[in-house]
Amino acid sequence: MAKPGWLSAAVLKQIILSYTYVVTWMTLSCGVILYNKYILDGNMYNWPYPITLTMIHMAFCSALAFLIIRVLGRVPSANMPLSIYLKSVVPIGVLYALSLWASNSAYIYLSVSFIQMLKALTPVAVYSWGILLKKDPFKPSVMLNMVAISVGVAIAAYGEAKFDVLGVVIQLCAVLFEAARLVIIELLLKSKGITLNAITTLYYVAPSCLLFLSIPWFIVEYPALREASSWNLDLFTFGTNAVWAFGLNLAVFLIVSNLSALTMNVAGVVKDWILIGISWSVIKDRVTPVNLMGYVVALLGVLYYQRAKLQAMKAVDKEKEGQGQGEGDVESGRLLEEAESDRGSLDKKHQLEG
Repeated sequence: MAKPGWLSAAVLKQIILSYTYVVTWMTLSCGVILYNKYILDGNMYNWPYPITLTMIHMAFCSALAFLIIRVLGRVPSANMPLSIYLKSVVPIGVLYALSLWASNSAYIYLSVSFIQMLKALTPVAVYSWGILLKKDPFKPSVMLNMVAISVGVAIAAYGEAKFDVLGVVIQLCAVLFEAARLVIIELLLKSKGITLNAITTLYYVAPSCLLFLSIPWFIVEYPALREASSWNLDLFTFGTNAVWAFGLNLAVFLIVSNLSALTMNVAGVVKDWILIGISWSVIKDRVTPVNLMGYVVALLGVLYYQRAKLQAMKAVDKEKEGQGQGEGDVESGRLLEEAESDRGSLDKKHQLEG
């Protein structure tokens, strides 16, 4: 018998595993963001083709997801009928493609720190889409919370040293598309009882995302790539970048399965501050006091919103505890998506960051 005050081996093992999952996810998430910034930024690797980069990620993730599910059989597929796929998954794939295209494009114009600050608007966009699509009821208290977040982001934008209007518009579009994707997942999939993890999401969504991206790619980037003779890709750079992105999705798979939404919300906040610190100290982006003040205001609003949702989730769990229903796990997954895409990853959710 363990001595009083001592942790059992099983509890200690779970704590170590939890911290390992969190550190792995944070490392991979930060790595994908910084790696994408490095490739796309004109002052670094200088390869300004965000659609092509996103397509490389989607092709690689599609292939590996197919290998894991169909060849190795390590993760069961959802056995989704074609009609459901066309009506539900394809629209999600389109929104996912638009979100990734816009978010990767923003790295060309904005600093990593400022992008993370703008991502704080994700809960505002999710709630707004929820009201427009009649998924969520309008609540004055929640809307006041959304206004506080928006004011904080506005202050951060006002203090941005390298404010770029086009970059801000692109990043805001990314937030809107990602928020729409999260809401559509609830309406088109989870309402039908279909829940996808990170790997099955890639298996079903990444191919449609890749197909949709090929349309603007032929129009926007194919001519530029042909003229610039940039077809000889650096296999090491783009290969490791794609592996890193897929590794992030594997980490999300473990995170959603093993940790609570509260843990991920806290980890997401820590990750954002780490990215801001790296942006300032390593990349040498300028972070002003007004920037930080605005972000703190927005972050407090986000944390309050997440706290309210977690309390609501716990109340639902208590009501259904005696009935043996597991809807709390589904809600935890949705909270994870909103927190990381958040601002994410994949949110997370299926917090997929391509």
